[in-house]
Amino acid sequence: MEFLLLLVVLIPLLGAAFYGLRVVREYERLVVFRLGRCIGEKGPGLVIVWPIIDTAVSVDLRERVEQIPHQTCITKDNAPISIDFLVYLRIVDPTESVLRVSNLPVATQGIATTTLRAVIGDLNLDDALARRDQINHVLQAKLDEVTVRWGVKVTAVEIREIEPPREVQEAMNRQMSAERNRRATVLEAEGKRQASVTVAEGEKEAAILKAEGERQATILRAEAGRQAAILQAEGFALALGKVYDVAHTVDERTMQLQYFDTLKALGEGPATKFIFPMEFTSLLGRMASRVEDGASPSVGGNRT
Repeated sequence: MEFLLLLVVLIPLLGAAFYGLRVVREYERLVVFRLGRCIGEKGPGLVIVWPIIDTAVSVDLRERVEQIPHQTCITKDNAPISIDFLVYLRIVDPTESVLRVSNLPVATQGIATTTLRAVIGDLNLDDALARRDQINHVLQAKLDEVTVRWGVKVTAVEIREIEPPREVQEAMNRQMSAERNRRATVLEAEGKRQASVTVAEGEKEAAILKAEGERQATILRAEAGRQAAILQAEGFALALGKVYDVAHTVDERTMQLQYFDTLKALGEGPATKFIFPMEFTSLLGRMASRVEDGASPSVGGNRT
């Protein structure tokens, strides 16, 4: 009888426990309320949520992105600009994110837009257009100061697009075009200057090489002339030496014959005046004496 009573009590409890079994993923947490009072977070893994007395709110711990649509902001110099950006955040305290804020996406979007207007209102138009990274860091810091009490961490803020007024954009386009024309003119002038310098350097190098070639050629010609003169002088000296050596072996009669050959060559020429050296008279005397010496024995023989 007692066993039956125990079964009657345990079967509903086991059924309720089985009905309240929940599987919580690794990136999820369950914030459990028992009879309206928060008893903390549970998970990951198998979690029992008792029916009727317990209620659970699932919280996703993964990083999420909130897209903030185009917002019109007024800069410090009263220029309206349109900005849209993204807010990256994640829940670090599931209990606080459930207890402190009812609609996290709407709350995040509202605080992001008001913070954006405050940050842009402290900047000039040029700074707002040029300092995008600085604006991202300032927005992240200010948003994180507000969302930390919700158990939410803002990990990054990224501005996607900044649209200035149409007249400002047209002026920027004209300025960009003028700047590009200026750069093109500067680059063209720099290119011409570099080309002129290169040509001048090439001409200088060519002139140097030409002068060096001419110098080398002059040196070689002078060296060749010197060598030729030396060889010619050596040849003339050898010829004189040979003549001198041969002159010692020539007798007087041979020299006389050479004198006569020379006189014959002079007589055959067209000249009408002849100049004879002093040695010629002595040569004739010696020739006459030789002729007399050769004829005297013949005459004597005839007389006998």
